[in-house]
Amino acid sequence: MSQKKIKSKSKKKQIRVLSKKNLIKKFFIILLFTFITSSISYFIINNKDVERTEKTSNSTENKKELFQTNNENKLFQEKNPQQYFDELAKINEKFEEYTDEFDNDIIEKEQETQLNEKIHQKIEEIKEDKKVEEIKQQIKEDKKIDKKEIIKKETSPILDDKNIITQKDTYKYDKSNKPKIAILIDDVSTQKQKDTILSMGYKINMAFLPPTNAHPNSAKIAQDVSFHMIHFPMQASSKFKGEEPETLKITDSYETIEKRVRLLRDWYPNAIYTNNHTGSVFTENEEAMDKLFRALKKHNFIFVDSRTSNKSVAKKYAKKYDMPYIVRNTFIDNDLDYNKIQAQLKKAIEIAKTNGYSIAIGHPHDVTLKVLRESKHLLKDVEPIFINKLPYL
Repeated sequence: MSQKKIKSKSKKKQIRVLSKKNLIKKFFIILLFTFITSSISYFIINNKDVERTEKTSNSTENKKELFQTNNENKLFQEKNPQQYFDELAKINEKFEEYTDEFDNDIIEKEQETQLNEKIHQKIEEIKEDKKVEEIKQQIKEDKKIDKKEIIKKETSPILDDKNIITQKDTYKYDKSNKPKIAILIDDVSTQKQKDTILSMGYKINMAFLPPTNAHPNSAKIAQDVSFHMIHFPMQASSKFKGEEPETLKITDSYETIEKRVRLLRDWYPNAIYTNNHTGSVFTENEEAMDKLFRALKKHNFIFVDSRTSNKSVAKKYAKKYDMPYIVRNTFIDNDLDYNKIQAQLKKAIEIAKTNGYSIAIGHPHDVTLKVLRESKHLLKDVEPIFINKLPYL
């Protein structure tokens, strides 16, 4: 009985040991399965990440290559071959040198640019301040000049034709001398007119119109004429048609008038005398004539009054600017009739015999030139002269 009990206990122990062994085996199997599964999953996931990284890297490289290719194509289209390869080298260098150090260099350059901009801005501010000071100083100087001009105007005597005495007025004719006649032909502008006048055989003053599109060579053909004048266009009445380009107006500023006078000096470097073409409105205007005489004086011109208006103030400003006063006595061809032109010429000759000189103005009309050619015998008692030889000058 006791042996049976012992055997029964022994069997139970064996069963327990086997159960424990089976349990341990199962545990290791489960653990192994878990490890294998985890390993497989890890490799699968890791492999996908590697593929993504490779794809991303390949995409970036492709984009860089595409960008570089596009730049190269653009350069090749826009530049010549040498420029293309030079620019391409620079682009490649930029890609190769694009490091942190390169970034720092860019930042430093930007900071330097900003600093330079601030310095430049400060310099400009200083310049502006200096300009303001200069303007203030100029205003002060102008005020001083204005005060002087006001004082000068207030103390200067009023010029009136009745009170104006010139060399012309004080001249006394010595009848032992042959009377002088200065014949002026205005509006000369062509070679044919010039040649016809030169062929007259006696002295005739030619007054050349300034060059325009209608007569571009008027200044050029005057250069070999030993004595010549300038026929200066000035504002006429509104009734007059056919105004010359660049005619002086009474509304013109001094700067405009001076610029025109300076241009005449450039065109006619040897001319001294100038007379007005038309100008009935201009020569009556005090302000305009003051500006004109001021500019003429500056450029060494002497004004001859064609007297297209009996209200001309030329005498007043000739006196003011210390110029001789020269004025015509007669127009010979207001009427384009042969006999009437010749009658006016005879009138000018009689004035010369009385006063010792006279100034007669005509124009290059065929009939006028014909009268002058065929009237030499009328001039036997007078001496034709250039205007710079007037006896009272």
